[in-house]
Amino acid sequence: MAEHIAASTPVVADPTPFTLPETQRRLLRWTLYVGYAALTAGIFHGLAQALSYAGIDILGYFPALRSYYQGLTAHGVANAIIFTFSFANAFLPLMVARALSRRLDERLLWASFGTLVLGNLLVIYAVVTNKASVLYTSYAPLQAHWTYYVGLVFVVISTWLALLNMLLTWRGWKRENPGVRMPLLAHISIVSYVMWFLASLPIAVEFLFFLIPWSFGWVERTDPLLTRTLFWFTGHAIVYAWLLPAYVSWYALVPRQAGGKIVSDSLTRLVFILFLLLSIPTGFHHQYTDPGIHEGFKFVHAILTFGVFFPSLITAFSVMASLEMGGRAHGGRGLLGWIPKLPWGDPSLSAQLLAMITFVFGGITGLINASFTMNQVVHNTTWVPGHFHMTVGSAVAMTFMGVAYWMVPYLTGKKLWGRKVALASNWIYTIGLLIFARGMISAGLEGMPRRTFLAQAPYMDPDWLVGRILTGVGGTLMFVGIALFFVVIAMTVWKGKAGEAPKDIPWSETLIEPAKNGWATRLDRIGFWVIVAIILIVIAYGPFFLSYLPPNYVSPGFRIF
Repeated sequence: MAEHIAASTPVVADPTPFTLPETQRRLLRWTLYVGYAALTAGIFHGLAQALSYAGIDILGYFPALRSYYQGLTAHGVANAIIFTFSFANAFLPLMVARALSRRLDERLLWASFGTLVLGNLLVIYAVVTNKASVLYTSYAPLQAHWTYYVGLVFVVISTWLALLNMLLTWRGWKRENPGVRMPLLAHISIVSYVMWFLASLPIAVEFLFFLIPWSFGWVERTDPLLTRTLFWFTGHAIVYAWLLPAYVSWYALVPRQAGGKIVSDSLTRLVFILFLLLSIPTGFHHQYTDPGIHEGFKFVHAILTFGVFFPSLITAFSVMASLEMGGRAHGGRGLLGWIPKLPWGDPSLSAQLLAMITFVFGGITGLINASFTMNQVVHNTTWVPGHFHMTVGSAVAMTFMGVAYWMVPYLTGKKLWGRKVALASNWIYTIGLLIFARGMISAGLEGMPRRTFLAQAPYMDPDWLVGRILTGVGGTLMFVGIALFFVVIAMTVWKGKAGEAPKDIPWSETLIEPAKNGWATRLDRIGFWVIVAIILIVIAYGPFFLSYLPPNYVSPGFRIF
């Protein structure tokens, strides 16, 4: 073990502190703030959704809200799209810049920020005016105003520009460091958005070639099955686009915060390459009940969906090993004695540890969704949002909250305000999330429908009662927890002590030095792995499109909410 520790190496090119120019730090900071603004709106609508399940109608307190489904659209789009990608647009380029100790391209930072803001304004207009109550799942035959689709296109373009910035930064570093392996932190950050770029192409096709012309009235009808398929082509992989930035923190930053090390450089790179290969060809498991899709295609996607679970299992082993090293370094003894010795008093680390715990349940329930037969039991019930909130609502949202507790001070130069308030936020949100998910999942097993305004429903099954109450109580606690998070961030920006912020990101060291030759070095050939990913996508989706195309333009647009 002593030899391994002696051979440890940082995941950044230069271990000496590196600081971006203030203009670039400001742009990254404001990119985060755009996401927080969206999240602020989203959590109020989320509270309304949770209380509606408990039979409490607070929609009257939202003057601009004309229907339950308008609020549901606002909640899903603000929290699951705008917030997550705003955070990733700031976090991942910062990781690449730090890993390579190199500045980003400022023009691309401005372009990414500008398209993100423009996209947000268009989406906000469409949703607030009730011209886009199509829910998170943006496919025909529900039709939104053109500003909604164009706005989301600009949001996606902002992510492409962020990726281009990272790739150009890497290319510049490579030119100055010929023959040197890309640092681990840069590798996993870039692969995360490369996967998203590939995954985002189908929904770009859906919006640009089908929904936008349809919403403008240039064509009268569109193809519901094709647009639905293109949406879910992206729609499941987008979960990993949200999750992989969290994994970047778990692998490359959390070990340092916990006092441990990254178990293996090569294994970490392999995990992200596996996500690149397996995350995208899985969409048909969202369409098990759709007619018009052969069951053979659904079977292939079911197998691939179970396959993408394996890199998550590797992650569970690797991250747990890093945490155990940290806990034992702090004096932990016995089989589990290292767990209480972790620095639970660090709000950044505790948020991510709690995110990992809740994500265990999210992964398990996800396997149920991926199974064709068991999916029939839970399809379109509250089981689905119960599962969803234990993945995106815990692993993603809580990790992003934890990262913010060091990232906002790092970008502002101000010390984190209210560590105890931040810790309280973590625990209140986690407890609320577990109660909320327990309510939705148990009631879902009893058949309680999702996306239904139960506060005014004429029929209520008595078996839903406990689940409905738990959903309302848990959702309220989640709202309180995340409201405290906003208090901490706002007070840090406004009242935080200048000059006492972290001088560097908490990058970790590897337990074993990265390989200098052999199979592991081939993991750096991102272009090659992109080709392999495209081949898998063609195998998984090609037969369907060959058998289905050309499109069947049969459906007019419907606006019923």
